Amino acid sequence: MSRTKVAIIGSGNIGTDLMIKVMRHSKVLEMGALIGVDPASDGLARARRLGVATSAEGIEGLRRLPDYGAIEIVFDATSASAHQRHAEILARDGKQAIDLTPAAVGPHVVPPVNLDEHLGSGNINMVTCGGQATIPIVAAVSSVAPVPYAEIVASVSSKSAGPGTRANIDEFTETTSEAIRTVGGAARGKAIIVLNPADPPIIMRDTVYCLAETDDREAIRRSILEMVRRVQEYVPGYRLKQEIQFEDIPHNNPIRVSGTTELKSGTKVTVFLEVEGAAHYLPAYAGNLDIMTAAAMRAAERLVELRGQGA
Repeated sequence: MSRTKVAIIGSGNIGTDLMIKVMRHSKVLEMGALIGVDPASDGLARARRLGVATSAEGIEGLRRLPDYGAIEIVFDATSASAHQRHAEILARDGKQAIDLTPAAVGPHVVPPVNLDEHLGSGNINMVTCGGQATIPIVAAVSSVAPVPYAEIVASVSSKSAGPGTRANIDEFTETTSEAIRTVGGAARGKAIIVLNPADPPIIMRDTVYCLAETDDREAIRRSILEMVRRVQEYVPGYRLKQEIQFEDIPHNNPIRVSGTTELKSGTKVTVFLEVEGAAHYLPAYAGNLDIMTAAAMRAAERLVELRGQGA
């Protein structure tokens, strides 16, 4: 069976981890190139040792590679500002772009929630690490009942936050907040990221708060547990940290939805998650990076599968 050639722009932590995932575990993708801008980067050195074509001249270097014409899918693991320019070039060249930055040029995609809806788009956005971890939970709750408000807090080790993550904190919060609504189904959303300096480093942990307009706790619980199972299909280290928490918000004592004057009652749902990385390239505590690369590879493989079916 022939494999689909892919390239990765960005030879930092995320790009290198994604390269190793593709080479070790994908049955349908083949590494065509790893591209960076730092000739001395560990990612480019590792790619060369593995026999993968490289360039330290950015997207221009990618386009000059002899095999560029054979590459069908390009993952962008650079920065939001860089992807704005890359997106235009890749679109002109007829390449499928999978964006791992918060640029959100294309539609937000979270694999177990809305992947198949957007595989016809030439550019899909993988939201953020916090979004990939928490939006499935918001979507699970909103599939059972209306969710007027959802809030997520993503806590990651400072050591797993590279320069790209640090340069995109504002974009992280904006993109994740938007996707809580557009993908998760909440009427309003808020996202917070915490870079934890603890040493030894902590594993990625996320908290999801949802206000659900229902009192059917069992339906919410079943939906969340099924969603966790679906995410675990491609991120085995994704799990509930403790039991799902419920709190009644009675009609005679409603709460105000953040940022509005609305008063709402229902059930407050609190979900505590942790994401342990697969340690393909990075330490296991870097689950925030692992879930991004795993989700991006999942999207690419599904795209190839869909094309194979003639869709």
